[in-house]
Amino acid sequence: MEQRPLGRSGLTVAPLGFGGNVFGWTADEATSHRLLDAFVEAGFNLIDTADVYSAWVPGNQGGESEAIIGSWLKARGTRDRVVIATKVGWELAPDRKGLSPAHIRTAVEASLRRLQTDRIDLYQAHVDDHTVPFEDTLGAFQDLIAAGKVRAIGASNIAAPRLREALAVSAREGLPRYETLQPEYNLYDRAGYEAELEGVCREHGLGVISYFSLASGFLSGKYRSAADAGKSARGQGVVAKYLNPRGQAILAALDAVAARHKAASAQVALAWLMARPGLTAPIASATTLEQLDDLIAAARLRLDAEDVGRLDAASV
Repeated sequence: MEQRPLGRSGLTVAPLGFGGNVFGWTADEATSHRLLDAFVEAGFNLIDTADVYSAWVPGNQGGESEAIIGSWLKARGTRDRVVIATKVGWELAPDRKGLSPAHIRTAVEASLRRLQTDRIDLYQAHVDDHTVPFEDTLGAFQDLIAAGKVRAIGASNIAAPRLREALAVSAREGLPRYETLQPEYNLYDRAGYEAELEGVCREHGLGVISYFSLASGFLSGKYRSAADAGKSARGQGVVAKYLNPRGQAILAALDAVAARHKAASAQVALAWLMARPGLTAPIASATTLEQLDDLIAAARLRLDAEDVGRLDAASV
């Protein structure tokens, strides 16, 4: 399996990451373990989660996804075969949020316990915290790296000027830098990343691991009418956001390219991301082995210039 670098961290990953947001939500522990088994056996290694996953589910508190991954790591003995990426900073409670050194120190210990590991490969700032100087946040991350609890750090949900500032602080103060960016990016949601963030990442050699890579499932072709909103727990929001003339044009282009390659729409949407210069690995989720097979097949699909041009034209 092809391996791509995560910035200058020394870590490498296969060109597709598994999104752990579904663990403890739409995939129970047993199902999650089966999905992880199949993902790793297919040659992939990047597993992305966060301490807040899946706090939005009634009865959950956050940390459920990490705990499921941790039980899988313990049961399978696969720790050295995978790159574990998790995040800190999203609000878990009024006093458990942000990127202060105190919260980072507390949160990393909780994540390590749930993951049942002694190290986190990629520890990401889940949100940008304007209330804490970058020197303090990056200094806290430096301490974790020095202690061997974290190998590399990344950022998510940060604007381009702030990412530039963080990188400048790292260089000036001799602090670890964000080696990766995790932006929302897909064939529909392009402007937020391409306008400025893409240039910053390419200039500084950051790895990019996109989230919502299938636009919450819309790019799989699952939602083609208002009646399809009932197909999943998040269907209503997906239909409201994406089912419009531009969204339908993108689906039509996906259909055409998929037919040409005898592939599924989701495979084409992910292959487009994998072919994007500077994009390291899109992150996508699955709740069944059949869905996972579609994701895995995307890594083998090669789009030509005509395919990319058709998709680009529909999605501008």
